[in-house]
Amino acid sequence: MIGCVMLNVGLTGGIASGKSTVAKMFREKGAYLIDFDVLVYSLEEPGAPAWEKIVESFGSEILRDDRTIDREKLGAIIFNDSEKREKLNSIVHPLVFEEWERQISNIKKENPDAVIVSDIPLLIEVGRVDAVDVVVLVYVSAEEQVRRLMRRDRYSREEALVRLDSQMPIDEKLRYADFVINSGGSPEETREQVDDIWGRLLERAGWAVDTNKILEEIR
Repeated sequence: MIGCVMLNVGLTGGIASGKSTVAKMFREKGAYLIDFDVLVYSLEEPGAPAWEKIVESFGSEILRDDRTIDREKLGAIIFNDSEKREKLNSIVHPLVFEEWERQISNIKKENPDAVIVSDIPLLIEVGRVDAVDVVVLVYVSAEEQVRRLMRRDRYSREEALVRLDSQMPIDEKLRYADFVINSGGSPEETREQVDDIWGRLLERAGWAVDTNKILEEIR
């Protein structure tokens, strides 16, 4: 190791791109993983600050009997109304990024040499690319996103397209990426790409000069 430093990696992609699978692979390699979906869920628990503001803005009809937010009902509202989607984002994003920064600070205290991979679905859309050191994009074609959404969530093609239209087209995200992982192939092919990029991330963090040697050691 020579002059190791903490590396803050932003992992992003589009809906149904395979980002969560890639995030788990990075965690298995040794990365600290911060999952924004997990952060959002914790901030939207009944009584939490985001929960209160969301209910105030969208009404109690979005709640289940146990007072948790019914995300299908809320999604049906925001995916068909850009103003309401922006309203929700304005509530959630400041709180989730504040919590993210707190967790990064805690990890840095625990391990100054950590490689942190933050799974941030809307990293590019919300203009926070500069908040990370490296951007890793999980890529799959838009048509494959539609197929996966229809298969995974049982959406109609029209419903899947509405959800895709609520995000920046994945092809437009390519220019922001330092590294791209194409998840359109087999899990083994995806893992090979993760292995390669993990070695490159370690090199950037100063963990090794010889990337090939590191890859041999971690396999």
